[in-house]
Amino acid sequence: MIHEIKQAKNASGLFAGWQETMVWSCLQGVMGKIYGDSAEKPESAMALLGDFAFFAGKPHRELVLEGPGKSGQSFLILTPRDEQWGKLIADCLGQSVRKTVRYAIKKEPDIFCRPKLQAAVDNLPKGYELAGIDEALFFRCREIPWCRDWVSLYRDYKHYQEYGLGVVILKDGEPVSGASSYSGYPGGIEIEIDTRTDYRRKGLAYICGAKLILECLDRGWYPSWDAQNLWSVALSRKLGYHFDHEYVVYEWSCQP
Repeated sequence: MIHEIKQAKNASGLFAGWQETMVWSCLQGVMGKIYGDSAEKPESAMALLGDFAFFAGKPHRELVLEGPGKSGQSFLILTPRDEQWGKLIADCLGQSVRKTVRYAIKKEPDIFCRPKLQAAVDNLPKGYELAGIDEALFFRCREIPWCRDWVSLYRDYKHYQEYGLGVVILKDGEPVSGASSYSGYPGGIEIEIDTRTDYRRKGLAYICGAKLILECLDRGWYPSWDAQNLWSVALSRKLGYHFDHEYVVYEWSCQP
């Protein structure tokens, strides 16, 4: 049997040293949930937030088999803390997972060049409007499938105001590109950037990313970045980040 760990401190030691902001969000009680082999003295744990699950501690077969189902979703990115967890995920979930890699970006608070970022913002093409995500845009983005992840993990707009931040480029009043907090924690956010398919390759994602970073710096927040693909790595470098390393994940799809 696996248990929800409602006192996050009980599992904090299992995740110690893991530089992953979504784990921090779970441990600090901002969003997400933690499950383990015990609620009080876990030796194995899974932090679950949005499309991601993070496994730490002693590899535990039941947690791998039952944990992903706790999300209520049909797709998750399973992240093992070490190779032993990875082998267990592959063994337990078989054809329902696909092994792939993501790209960790270094967390360096003092690397950003404000003049360069501001120059990018100032280069917004004519005919477009750059706006912060206010309450109206918060609920509008929730209704649009391609940009829902900008706000979907927040309980409501008040929760987003406290732990989230985002900017959107509008064309004729409609969102066409944006950068927002996929998740948040005290002192920072995990950045989510996307552009509507018919508006890509126009430099809009770069402008949104630059503006969001500037907004974070003004608040004293850290804008964390983790890349799904090499395009995302390239965009992060353009904005001032530095690549750290590849790491293995398992994309899990619920079998009908």
